[in-house]
Amino acid sequence: MPSLRAAGPDDHPLVLPWTQALNAHEGIDLAEAALAAALAELLAAPAIGRVWIIEDAGAAVGYALVTFGYDLEFHGRDAVLTELWLEPAARGAGVGAAALALLEPQLRELGVHALHLQVRPDNPARRLYERAGFVASPRVVMTRRLAPG
Repeated sequence: MPSLRAAGPDDHPLVLPWTQALNAHEGIDLAEAALAAALAELLAAPAIGRVWIIEDAGAAVGYALVTFGYDLEFHGRDAVLTELWLEPAARGAGVGAAALALLEPQLRELGVHALHLQVRPDNPARRLYERAGFVASPRVVMTRRLAPG
């Protein structure tokens, strides 16, 4: 039976290769040092978001990364599932569905009223998210990068 455990700063060496693999898989080009620093900041600052290690049969097989926001439409705190990664051997066996189900009470406990995510239309994981109750938003996600300064 899969389980979740909250990750902390000591889990950085475990999570970093997974997030690098996820970004490579998605074709997202990130500077390695910047990614490592951002992950370290997140793991050390639970007010920003949380990372959970997904374990199956006692072995770490992936992670879920959630960041927090606030939206009046959702009556307060909302969150974005920014990353969900499973080792290839753990895919297709219900581990992802179990992890999403286990994540919900964790987020409720943290006062989260809505969970969002983005997925490419051609990503096979889209079916997992739809089965878990996610629906396409009637909005278009738009992004503007802000230069450091």
